[in-house]
Amino acid sequence: MTPTLVHSHRPRAGATPRADRCARARDWAEIQERMLVPLYEAVYERLEVGRGTRLLDLGCGSGLALLMAASRGASVTGVEPAAPERLALARERLAPDASAGARPRAGTRLVQGSPEDAVSPDIPPYTLVTAFQPIGCVAGDSEGLSALLEAASPLAEHRAAVVLAGWGPPERCTTSSVLRVATKLADPLRSAHSWRPARRDDLEEVAHRAGLKPDGSGRVACPFGYADMDSAVRGLLSTGLFDAAVGATDQVQVDKELTEALHPHQRHDGTVWMPNVFRYLIARTP
Repeated sequence: MTPTLVHSHRPRAGATPRADRCARARDWAEIQERMLVPLYEAVYERLEVGRGTRLLDLGCGSGLALLMAASRGASVTGVEPAAPERLALARERLAPDASAGARPRAGTRLVQGSPEDAVSPDIPPYTLVTAFQPIGCVAGDSEGLSALLEAASPLAEHRAAVVLAGWGPPERCTTSSVLRVATKLADPLRSAHSWRPARRDDLEEVAHRAGLKPDGSGRVACPFGYADMDSAVRGLLSTGLFDAAVGATDQVQVDKELTEALHPHQRHDGTVWMPNVFRYLIARTP
């Protein structure tokens, strides 16, 4: 695809993306988040999540992974450090307003802030810590994760399982070719937000930096499937991976280039289908 972007000026580094964050959060919850359900299911099945599990989810977003764990009988706590709009949707799912006649799920806590904000004298140490937001496709996307894991580790039992997730090899992730569009449009911010191919040891490196010991891994097929092109564009924009591109150019330009990149993956019935493989690592606390 021939680039169509012409920069008339260079925006300052760190420019705020011109996007409706509440709409993005809703698109994430309604369109994109479900693409990771096979990952959540595979991890929960392998670790036998159920009654007796005390789960701490780092970067819980709009709470689908927590909802699935709670439906298995687990007590769940979600921490969201950076996306209050997504956390508000998690509260709608997991802790609805009692005044509306709904009953909050027992054993559920949602916290905006850091893992330390999830400390409570009423909660025993966690038996499982998860960080499901996949890393390994954008430069620097793991930098804050090690710090979160270090802060969460003392809140868990000795040798509690800690699960990290990442993108699989680019040759097995069709969406990789689409994500490169974000890098092109975000130039000259690409040094901070550029796409890069996932490396084999991305997750292990994060675990070691956090003082965790790897104890197994797995791969899961997580195809991205959308009802139509509009849903595909909205879903991918909701990931936040295109925010730098929106800030560097404008929403119309990003929508146009993203649509062009998605066309090879649109089927005759109008649906969009992109096979992907994600990887997870199980590590253990000291």
